[in-house]
Amino acid sequence: MNNIKPSNNTLYSQEIYQRISDNIQKVMKGQTTAIRKLLCAFASGGHVLLEDYPGTGKTTLAKALSFSIDVSFKRIQFTPDLLPSDILGVSMLDPNERTFHFHEGPIFANIILADEINRASPRTQSALLEAMAEFQVSIDGNLRKLTDPFFVIATQNPVESRGTYPLPEAQMDRFALQFSLGYISPEDEVNLLSEQIQQHPIDTIKPCVNLEDVIKLKQQVKQVRISQELKRYLVDIVNATRSAEGVQLGASPRGSLALMKIAQALALFDGYEFVTPEHIQELAVAVIAHRLVMEPQARFSGRTAASVVEEIIKSVPVPT
Repeated sequence: MNNIKPSNNTLYSQEIYQRISDNIQKVMKGQTTAIRKLLCAFASGGHVLLEDYPGTGKTTLAKALSFSIDVSFKRIQFTPDLLPSDILGVSMLDPNERTFHFHEGPIFANIILADEINRASPRTQSALLEAMAEFQVSIDGNLRKLTDPFFVIATQNPVESRGTYPLPEAQMDRFALQFSLGYISPEDEVNLLSEQIQQHPIDTIKPCVNLEDVIKLKQQVKQVRISQELKRYLVDIVNATRSAEGVQLGASPRGSLALMKIAQALALFDGYEFVTPEHIQELAVAVIAHRLVMEPQARFSGRTAASVVEEIIKSVPVPT
């Protein structure tokens, strides 16, 4: 499909991607697709929501990424009594100087793991809204910029409802991607058991790229070309969700923007300097489905947001 020789910058970006992916796979067996999606979001400047059953490796995947890159990492365990100041930080009085000094919260890091995000109250969840959308926070009337890169990986359990607060639509829309890891094959699970007899493999993970590598990678993603025809193609896919049967609320323009940026990252990882329809189709469900609000009747009949997006992909004409 691609007969054009990749540029040196593209080859360099591929190497960075492969280095991180290989490092994570030392810990995450049988999760190549999940790692691919995670790195696409990271390189494109988006955020990720991992929704899966307990014990499938959500937290381990986030930690493996953070340990593979020489950047700052903070983990926030969300609980019902967590306050916004526990995330953002707080100004405290210095009795000696008689002045207030701001103490940064864990939000001031490059990679944030928001573990079990739906256990915190809506008030606390909202502390992430500005940070995730604008890469800044407003505290005590002051704007404080967040470090670049700034990447949030949130996790939640889809089957547990006791003591949880569903994420509102505005919060869901801040996540570029939502996906699940699923269970690994029996063969990979046997290997996992063997490798963890003495210690957890994540204890041996060392950084394989630095901050400069990450910045170059993110800059190169922005250079990947996407034609006007493909821009219209992905907009048509997103727009079709707004009138799809069984959908109460379709995806916003933020969904179109996220799909374009993540498709650019995926194309770069595949060695392309331009986006193809296949890149858009591969990511459409993970980028769009979680943004849809289904009508109650559609939910009761078993119709899902993912199936709606899959139907739309099949029905929207592909540009030639």
